Amino acid sequence: MPTASVPARSARLGLRATTQQEAVLRRAAEVAHKSLTDFILDAAYRAAEQTLLDQRLFMVSGSQYQALLEMLDRPESDNPGLADLFSRRPVWDKK
Repeated sequence: MPTASVPARSARLGLRATTQQEAVLRRAAEVAHKSLTDFILDAAYRAAEQTLLDQRLFMVSGSQYQALLEMLDRPESDNPGLADLFSRRPVWDKK
């Protein structure tokens, strides 16, 4: 079975931790059967992705905000492409 190609790590990150933080991280890495580096990178990457996905504040100018409000206030209109899309079974639900 072919394995996925893993890009080489070239960026170096440094951090300092308390003795207690290090002990907890090492123990968690052991439980997860990962190296300390892999455990920390995986956890930090997941947290970073979630932080970026959770961004809900968008800064716009007054005119952009007004244009958005006007667009939201417009009556809905037919969208045949969207209707067609919603009428199809999702690809993950094929039987």
